[in-house]
Amino acid sequence: MTDLKIWLFGHFGGANTGNESTLLAIVSRLRTLYPAAELSCVCSDPEAAKARYGVEGVPFSTSEARLWDRDVPMIRRLPKASIALGAELFQYLRAFRILRGADILIFPGTGLLTDANGIHGWGPYGMFRWTLAARLRRARVLFMSVGAGPITTLAGRQLVRATLSLGSYRSYRDEPSMACLSRIGVPTERDRIYPDLVFGLPKAILPADQPPSPDARRIVGLGLMVYSPEYSASGTPPTDTYQDYLKALAIFAEWLFEHGYEIRLLLGDGDNGAIEDFKSVLEARLGYSHAEFLVEQPVRTVRDVLNAVAATDVVVATRFHNVLLSLILNKPVVAISFHHKCSSLMRQMELSEYCHDIHGMDSARLIEQFELMEQNQDAIRTTIADGVSHARVALDEQYGRLFPTT
Repeated sequence: MTDLKIWLFGHFGGANTGNESTLLAIVSRLRTLYPAAELSCVCSDPEAAKARYGVEGVPFSTSEARLWDRDVPMIRRLPKASIALGAELFQYLRAFRILRGADILIFPGTGLLTDANGIHGWGPYGMFRWTLAARLRRARVLFMSVGAGPITTLAGRQLVRATLSLGSYRSYRDEPSMACLSRIGVPTERDRIYPDLVFGLPKAILPADQPPSPDARRIVGLGLMVYSPEYSASGTPPTDTYQDYLKALAIFAEWLFEHGYEIRLLLGDGDNGAIEDFKSVLEARLGYSHAEFLVEQPVRTVRDVLNAVAATDVVVATRFHNVLLSLILNKPVVAISFHHKCSSLMRQMELSEYCHDIHGMDSARLIEQFELMEQNQDAIRTTIADGVSHARVALDEQYGRLFPTT
Protein backbone atom coordinates (compact mmCIF):
# COMPACT_ATOMS: atom_id res chain seq x y z
CA MET A 1 0.00 0.00 0.00
CA THR A 2 3.01 2.30 -0.40
CA ASP A 3 1.47 4.09 -3.37
CA LEU A 4 -2.05 4.49 -1.92
CA LYS A 5 -3.57 7.88 -2.77
CA ILE A 6 -6.25 9.10 -0.38
CA TRP A 7 -8.19 12.34 -0.75
CA LEU A 8 -10.18 13.99 2.05
CA PHE A 9 -13.06 16.41 1.46
CA GLY A 10 -14.31 18.99 3.93
CA HIS A 11 -14.51 22.55 5.18
CA PHE A 12 -10.95 22.37 6.50
CA GLY A 13 -8.19 24.91 6.98
CA GLY A 14 -10.47 27.52 8.57
CA ALA A 15 -11.25 28.77 12.06
CA ASN A 16 -13.79 26.04 12.93
CA THR A 17 -11.90 23.93 15.45
CA GLY A 18 -14.57 21.23 15.26
CA ASN A 19 -13.81 20.62 11.61
CA GLU A 20 -10.09 20.97 12.26
CA SER A 21 -10.20 18.38 15.04
CA THR A 22 -11.92 15.99 12.62
CA LEU A 23 -9.18 16.44 10.04
CA LEU A 24 -6.48 16.04 12.68
CA ALA A 25 -8.12 12.83 13.93
CA ILE A 26 -8.41 11.11 10.55
CA VAL A 27 -5.04 12.27 9.22
CA SER A 28 -3.36 10.96 12.37
CA ARG A 29 -5.10 7.59 12.06
CA LEU A 30 -4.43 7.19 8.33
CA ARG A 31 -0.74 7.98 8.80
CA THR A 32 -0.59 5.30 11.47
CA LEU A 33 -2.31 2.77 9.23
CA TYR A 34 -0.52 3.68 6.00
CA PRO A 35 2.69 5.64 6.72
CA ALA A 36 3.67 5.79 3.06
CA ALA A 37 0.28 6.75 1.68
CA GLU A 38 -0.18 10.06 -0.15
CA LEU A 39 -2.79 12.16 1.68
CA SER A 40 -4.40 15.15 0.00
CA CYS A 41 -7.34 17.40 0.79
CA VAL A 42 -10.13 19.19 -1.07
CA CYS A 43 -10.83 22.00 1.34
CA SER A 44 -11.49 25.67 2.10
CA ASP A 45 -7.90 26.78 2.71
CA PRO A 46 -5.27 24.42 1.27
CA GLU A 47 -2.36 26.52 2.51
CA ALA A 48 -3.61 26.38 6.09
CA ALA A 49 -4.25 22.63 5.84
CA LYS A 50 -0.70 22.07 4.61
CA ALA A 51 0.82 24.27 7.32
CA ARG A 52 -1.15 22.61 10.12
CA TYR A 53 -1.20 18.97 9.04
CA GLY A 54 1.32 18.61 6.22
CA VAL A 55 -1.45 17.66 3.80
CA GLU A 56 -1.33 18.98 0.26
CA GLY A 57 -4.63 20.44 -0.83
CA VAL A 58 -6.71 22.10 -3.50
CA PRO A 59 -9.66 24.50 -3.16
CA PHE A 60 -13.19 23.24 -3.73
CA SER A 61 -13.58 25.42 -6.77
CA THR A 62 -11.81 28.04 -8.83
CA SER A 63 -15.00 29.45 -10.32
CA GLU A 64 -16.75 32.65 -9.34
CA ALA A 65 -19.71 32.01 -11.64
CA ARG A 66 -23.02 32.09 -9.77
CA LEU A 67 -25.44 30.68 -12.31
CA TRP A 68 -27.25 28.53 -9.73
CA ASP A 69 -27.08 31.02 -6.87
CA ARG A 70 -30.60 32.14 -5.93
CA ASP A 71 -29.14 35.12 -4.07
CA VAL A 72 -28.24 36.57 -7.47
CA PRO A 73 -31.31 37.91 -9.34
CA MET A 74 -32.23 35.89 -12.44
CA ILE A 75 -31.99 38.99 -14.60
CA ARG A 76 -28.28 39.18 -13.74
CA ARG A 77 -27.67 35.47 -14.21
CA LEU A 78 -29.22 34.93 -17.65
CA PRO A 79 -26.91 37.18 -19.74
CA LYS A 80 -23.91 35.23 -18.48
CA ALA A 81 -25.50 31.79 -18.69
CA SER A 82 -23.26 30.43 -21.44
CA ILE A 83 -20.12 31.64 -19.68
CA ALA A 84 -21.31 30.21 -16.38
CA LEU A 85 -22.17 26.84 -17.95
CA GLY A 86 -18.71 26.68 -19.45
CA ALA A 87 -17.20 27.49 -16.08
CA GLU A 88 -19.26 24.74 -14.43
CA LEU A 89 -18.12 22.19 -17.02
CA PHE A 90 -14.52 23.25 -16.37
CA GLN A 91 -14.98 22.60 -12.63
CA TYR A 92 -16.11 19.03 -13.32
CA LEU A 93 -13.13 18.49 -15.62
CA ARG A 94 -10.85 20.06 -13.02
CA ALA A 95 -12.08 17.67 -10.31
CA PHE A 96 -11.68 14.71 -12.66
CA ARG A 97 -8.12 15.77 -13.51
CA ILE A 98 -7.12 16.36 -9.89
CA LEU A 99 -8.39 12.95 -8.78
CA ARG A 100 -6.30 11.09 -11.33
CA GLY A 101 -4.79 8.08 -9.61
CA ALA A 102 -6.94 8.48 -6.51
CA ASP A 103 -7.75 5.26 -4.69
CA ILE A 104 -10.13 6.66 -2.07
CA LEU A 105 -12.12 9.87 -1.52
CA ILE A 106 -13.24 10.26 2.08
CA PHE A 107 -15.89 12.57 3.49
CA PRO A 108 -14.78 12.46 7.13
CA GLY A 109 -17.28 13.40 9.79
CA THR A 110 -18.52 16.96 10.35
CA GLY A 111 -22.04 18.12 9.46
CA LEU A 112 -21.53 18.09 5.71
CA LEU A 113 -24.95 16.79 4.69
CA THR A 114 -26.94 20.00 4.98
CA ASP A 115 -28.08 22.86 2.80
CA ALA A 116 -28.27 25.30 5.72
CA ASN A 117 -25.38 27.29 4.23
CA GLY A 118 -26.46 26.87 0.62
CA ILE A 119 -25.66 24.13 -1.86
CA HIS A 120 -22.38 25.50 -3.25
CA GLY A 121 -18.82 25.36 -1.93
CA TRP A 122 -18.71 22.55 0.60
CA GLY A 123 -22.49 22.15 0.32
CA PRO A 124 -24.37 19.37 -1.50
CA TYR A 125 -23.55 20.60 -5.02
CA GLY A 126 -19.82 20.75 -4.42
CA MET A 127 -19.96 17.31 -2.78
CA PHE A 128 -21.80 15.87 -5.76
CA ARG A 129 -19.23 17.21 -8.23
CA TRP A 130 -16.28 15.68 -6.42
CA THR A 131 -18.08 12.42 -5.67
CA LEU A 132 -19.00 11.97 -9.32
CA ALA A 133 -15.42 12.70 -10.40
CA ALA A 134 -14.09 10.17 -7.89
CA ARG A 135 -16.42 7.42 -9.09
CA LEU A 136 -15.51 8.14 -12.71
CA ARG A 137 -11.91 7.64 -11.60
CA ARG A 138 -13.00 4.31 -10.08
CA ALA A 139 -12.05 5.45 -6.58
CA ARG A 140 -13.85 4.25 -3.48
CA VAL A 141 -16.00 6.97 -1.91
CA LEU A 142 -16.39 6.71 1.84
CA PHE A 143 -18.78 8.74 4.01
CA MET A 144 -17.44 8.19 7.53
CA SER A 145 -19.43 9.21 10.61
CA VAL A 146 -20.95 12.18 8.80
CA GLY A 147 -23.67 14.37 10.28
CA ALA A 148 -26.85 15.33 8.44
CA GLY A 149 -29.55 17.96 8.64
CA PRO A 150 -31.25 20.23 8.22
CA ILE A 151 -31.94 19.66 4.52
CA THR A 152 -34.83 21.93 3.60
CA THR A 153 -34.67 22.74 -0.12
CA LEU A 154 -35.71 20.57 -3.05
CA ALA A 155 -32.29 21.02 -4.67
CA GLY A 156 -30.56 20.13 -1.42
CA ARG A 157 -32.57 16.92 -1.03
CA GLN A 158 -31.95 15.86 -4.62
CA LEU A 159 -28.23 16.56 -4.45
CA VAL A 160 -27.76 14.78 -1.12
CA ARG A 161 -29.59 11.71 -2.46
CA ALA A 162 -27.53 11.72 -5.65
CA THR A 163 -24.26 12.21 -3.78
CA LEU A 164 -24.87 9.44 -1.26
CA SER A 165 -26.02 7.06 -4.02
CA LEU A 166 -22.46 7.23 -5.38
CA GLY A 167 -20.90 6.26 -2.07
CA SER A 168 -19.12 2.94 -1.63
CA TYR A 169 -19.70 3.10 2.14
CA ARG A 170 -21.85 5.29 4.39
CA SER A 171 -21.93 5.76 8.13
CA TYR A 172 -23.45 8.50 10.26
CA ARG A 173 -22.46 9.86 13.64
CA ASP A 174 -25.94 9.58 15.19
CA GLU A 175 -29.39 8.14 14.66
CA PRO A 176 -31.11 11.51 13.92
CA SER A 177 -28.73 12.01 10.99
CA MET A 178 -29.69 8.64 9.55
CA ALA A 179 -33.38 9.38 10.16
CA CYS A 180 -33.05 12.75 8.42
CA LEU A 181 -31.62 11.07 5.33
CA SER A 182 -34.19 8.31 5.40
CA ARG A 183 -36.95 10.95 5.39
CA ILE A 184 -35.64 12.50 2.17
CA GLY A 185 -35.51 9.14 0.42
CA VAL A 186 -31.98 7.88 1.03
CA PRO A 187 -32.04 4.08 1.50
CA THR A 188 -30.24 3.58 4.82
CA GLU A 189 -30.91 -0.09 5.54
CA ARG A 190 -27.30 -1.07 4.89
CA ASP A 191 -25.75 2.05 6.38
CA ARG A 192 -24.14 2.19 9.80
CA ILE A 193 -23.87 4.47 12.81
CA TYR A 194 -20.44 5.12 14.28
CA PRO A 195 -19.34 7.83 16.74
CA ASP A 196 -17.89 11.17 15.72
CA LEU A 197 -14.36 10.73 14.37
CA VAL A 198 -12.99 13.23 16.89
CA PHE A 199 -13.35 10.56 19.58
CA GLY A 200 -10.37 9.01 17.82
CA LEU A 201 -7.95 11.87 18.42
CA PRO A 202 -4.52 10.47 19.34
CA LYS A 203 -4.14 10.23 23.08
CA ALA A 204 -0.61 11.61 22.75
CA ILE A 205 -1.91 15.08 21.85
CA LEU A 206 -4.43 15.29 24.70
CA PRO A 207 -3.25 17.52 27.56
CA ALA A 208 -3.06 16.05 31.03
CA ASP A 209 -5.81 16.93 33.48
CA GLN A 210 -4.91 19.87 35.68
CA PRO A 211 -6.14 19.31 39.24
CA PRO A 212 -7.29 22.54 40.90
CA SER A 213 -5.45 24.12 43.78
CA PRO A 214 -7.33 23.49 47.07
CA ASP A 215 -7.58 27.25 47.67
CA ALA A 216 -8.45 28.27 44.11
CA ARG A 217 -11.85 29.16 42.76
CA ARG A 218 -13.36 26.39 40.67
CA ILE A 219 -13.17 27.20 36.98
CA VAL A 220 -16.16 26.92 34.68
CA GLY A 221 -15.48 26.82 30.96
CA LEU A 222 -18.36 28.67 29.32
CA GLY A 223 -18.58 27.88 25.62
CA LEU A 224 -20.38 30.48 23.52
CA MET A 225 -21.75 30.52 20.00
CA VAL A 226 -23.46 33.02 17.70
CA TYR A 227 -26.83 31.41 17.08
CA SER A 228 -27.74 30.56 13.47
CA PRO A 229 -31.47 29.88 13.10
CA GLU A 230 -31.04 28.41 9.60
CA TYR A 231 -28.88 25.65 11.10
CA SER A 232 -31.38 24.68 13.75
CA ALA A 233 -32.90 21.25 13.29
CA SER A 234 -35.93 22.16 15.38
CA GLY A 235 -37.99 23.88 12.75
CA THR A 236 -38.42 27.64 12.80
CA PRO A 237 -37.30 28.96 16.20
CA PRO A 238 -38.43 32.24 17.73
CA THR A 239 -36.51 35.27 16.47
CA ASP A 240 -35.48 36.18 20.03
CA THR A 241 -33.69 32.86 20.70
CA TYR A 242 -30.23 34.43 20.68
CA GLN A 243 -31.16 37.25 23.06
CA ASP A 244 -32.85 34.79 25.42
CA TYR A 245 -29.72 32.66 25.25
CA LEU A 246 -27.42 35.57 26.15
CA LYS A 247 -29.72 36.75 28.95
CA ALA A 248 -29.95 33.28 30.50
CA LEU A 249 -26.18 32.86 30.38
CA ALA A 250 -25.67 36.29 31.97
CA ILE A 251 -27.98 35.30 34.85
CA PHE A 252 -26.12 32.01 35.13
CA ALA A 253 -22.76 33.83 35.15
CA GLU A 254 -23.97 36.14 37.91
CA TRP A 255 -24.92 33.09 39.97
CA LEU A 256 -21.49 31.55 39.35
CA PHE A 257 -19.70 34.70 40.51
CA GLU A 258 -21.83 34.88 43.64
CA HIS A 259 -20.96 31.28 44.45
CA GLY A 260 -17.22 31.67 44.10
CA TYR A 261 -16.56 30.42 40.57
CA GLU A 262 -14.29 31.81 37.88
CA ILE A 263 -15.45 31.75 34.24
CA ARG A 264 -13.22 31.12 31.27
CA LEU A 265 -14.87 31.83 27.94
CA LEU A 266 -14.47 29.21 25.21
CA LEU A 267 -15.03 29.52 21.49
CA GLY A 268 -14.30 27.23 18.59
CA ASP A 269 -15.12 28.91 15.30
CA GLY A 270 -13.53 32.34 15.36
CA ASP A 271 -16.93 33.84 16.20
CA ASN A 272 -15.66 36.52 18.58
CA GLY A 273 -18.98 38.29 18.16
CA ALA A 274 -20.47 35.82 20.63
CA ILE A 275 -18.03 36.92 23.33
CA GLU A 276 -18.69 40.59 22.67
CA ASP A 277 -22.45 40.07 22.70
CA PHE A 278 -22.29 38.10 25.94
CA LYS A 279 -20.01 40.60 27.65
CA SER A 280 -22.31 43.43 26.60
CA VAL A 281 -25.35 41.74 28.18
CA LEU A 282 -23.34 40.80 31.27
CA GLU A 283 -21.96 44.31 31.75
CA ALA A 284 -25.44 45.79 31.41
CA ARG A 285 -26.50 43.50 34.23
CA LEU A 286 -23.47 43.62 36.53
CA GLY A 287 -21.24 46.42 35.37
CA TYR A 288 -17.60 45.50 35.89
CA SER A 289 -17.94 44.20 39.44
CA HIS A 290 -16.72 40.68 38.66
CA ALA A 291 -14.44 41.40 35.70
CA GLU A 292 -11.42 39.81 37.40
CA PHE A 293 -13.23 36.45 37.46
CA LEU A 294 -14.10 36.48 33.76
CA VAL A 295 -11.19 35.27 31.62
CA GLU A 296 -11.12 35.46 27.84
CA GLN A 297 -8.45 33.34 26.17
CA PRO A 298 -7.51 33.50 22.46
CA VAL A 299 -8.27 30.21 20.76
CA ARG A 300 -6.96 29.58 17.26
CA THR A 301 -6.18 25.86 17.01
CA VAL A 302 -7.48 22.51 18.20
CA ARG A 303 -4.66 22.35 20.73
CA ASP A 304 -5.67 25.79 22.04
CA VAL A 305 -9.19 24.50 22.69
CA LEU A 306 -7.89 21.33 24.32
CA ASN A 307 -5.58 23.31 26.59
CA ALA A 308 -8.33 25.77 27.49
CA VAL A 309 -10.73 22.96 28.38
CA ALA A 310 -8.05 21.09 30.32
CA ALA A 311 -7.60 24.15 32.54
CA THR A 312 -11.27 24.07 33.63
CA ASP A 313 -13.02 21.99 36.27
CA VAL A 314 -16.40 21.74 34.55
CA VAL A 315 -17.83 23.03 31.28
CA VAL A 316 -21.10 24.54 30.05
CA ALA A 317 -20.86 24.74 26.26
CA THR A 318 -22.92 25.29 23.14
CA ARG A 319 -20.70 24.35 20.23
CA PHE A 320 -20.86 20.64 19.51
CA HIS A 321 -17.13 20.07 19.45
CA ASN A 322 -16.56 22.13 22.59
CA VAL A 323 -18.84 19.63 24.29
CA LEU A 324 -17.16 16.67 22.57
CA LEU A 325 -13.62 17.79 23.39
CA SER A 326 -14.68 18.36 27.01
CA LEU A 327 -15.96 14.79 27.16
CA ILE A 328 -12.75 13.45 25.65
CA LEU A 329 -10.87 15.23 28.44
CA ASN A 330 -13.29 13.74 30.99
CA LYS A 331 -14.79 17.07 32.03
CA PRO A 332 -18.35 17.09 33.40
CA VAL A 333 -20.34 19.18 30.95
CA VAL A 334 -23.76 20.72 30.48
CA ALA A 335 -24.52 20.96 26.75
CA ILE A 336 -26.71 23.75 25.43
CA SER A 337 -28.24 22.02 22.43
CA PHE A 338 -28.95 24.00 19.24
CA HIS A 339 -29.06 20.95 16.92
CA HIS A 340 -29.90 17.28 17.21
CA LYS A 341 -26.20 16.41 17.11
CA CYS A 342 -25.76 17.93 20.59
CA SER A 343 -28.65 16.11 22.24
CA SER A 344 -27.68 12.90 20.43
CA LEU A 345 -24.13 13.12 21.75
CA MET A 346 -25.31 13.61 25.33
CA ARG A 347 -27.76 10.73 24.95
CA GLN A 348 -25.00 8.52 23.54
CA MET A 349 -22.88 9.37 26.59
CA GLU A 350 -25.84 8.69 28.95
CA LEU A 351 -25.85 12.32 30.06
CA SER A 352 -29.19 13.53 28.68
CA GLU A 353 -30.19 15.08 32.01
CA TYR A 354 -27.34 17.56 31.50
CA CYS A 355 -28.58 18.74 28.10
CA HIS A 356 -30.34 22.13 27.84
CA ASP A 357 -32.38 23.17 24.78
CA ILE A 358 -31.29 26.53 23.37
CA HIS A 359 -34.88 27.17 22.18
CA GLY A 360 -36.15 27.08 25.74
CA MET A 361 -33.41 28.77 27.73
CA ASP A 362 -34.24 28.77 31.42
CA SER A 363 -31.57 30.16 33.73
CA ALA A 364 -33.12 28.54 36.82
CA ARG A 365 -33.15 25.13 35.14
CA LEU A 366 -29.58 25.66 33.90
CA ILE A 367 -28.43 26.40 37.45
CA GLU A 368 -30.22 23.26 38.68
CA GLN A 369 -28.46 21.16 36.05
CA PHE A 370 -25.13 22.72 36.96
CA GLU A 371 -25.61 22.07 40.68
CA LEU A 372 -26.62 18.47 39.96
CA MET A 373 -23.52 18.06 37.82
CA GLU A 374 -21.31 19.39 40.60
CA GLN A 375 -22.91 17.05 43.13
CA ASN A 376 -22.48 14.01 40.89
CA GLN A 377 -19.17 14.88 39.24
CA ASP A 378 -17.33 11.72 40.33
CA ALA A 379 -20.03 9.44 38.94
CA ILE A 380 -20.25 11.60 35.81
CA ARG A 381 -16.51 11.28 35.19
CA THR A 382 -16.85 7.49 35.37
CA THR A 383 -19.78 7.59 32.94
CA ILE A 384 -17.82 9.83 30.56
CA ALA A 385 -14.73 7.63 30.69
CA ASP A 386 -16.83 4.57 29.83
CA GLY A 387 -18.58 6.40 26.98
CA VAL A 388 -15.34 7.69 25.47
CA SER A 389 -13.79 4.22 25.72
CA HIS A 390 -16.76 2.64 23.93
CA ALA A 391 -16.61 5.32 21.22
CA ARG A 392 -12.92 4.66 20.62
CA VAL A 393 -13.54 0.92 20.34
CA ALA A 394 -16.35 1.52 17.83
CA LEU A 395 -14.12 3.78 15.72
CA ASP A 396 -11.36 1.18 15.79
CA GLU A 397 -13.92 -1.26 14.40
CA GLN A 398 -14.85 1.16 11.60
CA TYR A 399 -11.24 1.85 10.63
CA GLY A 400 -10.52 -1.88 10.71
CA ARG A 401 -13.50 -2.53 8.46
CA LEU A 402 -12.48 0.07 5.89
CA PHE A 403 -8.70 0.00 6.06
CA PRO A 404 -7.41 -3.52 6.71
CA THR A 405 -3.66 -3.56 7.17
CA THR A 406 -3.10 -7.24 6.43
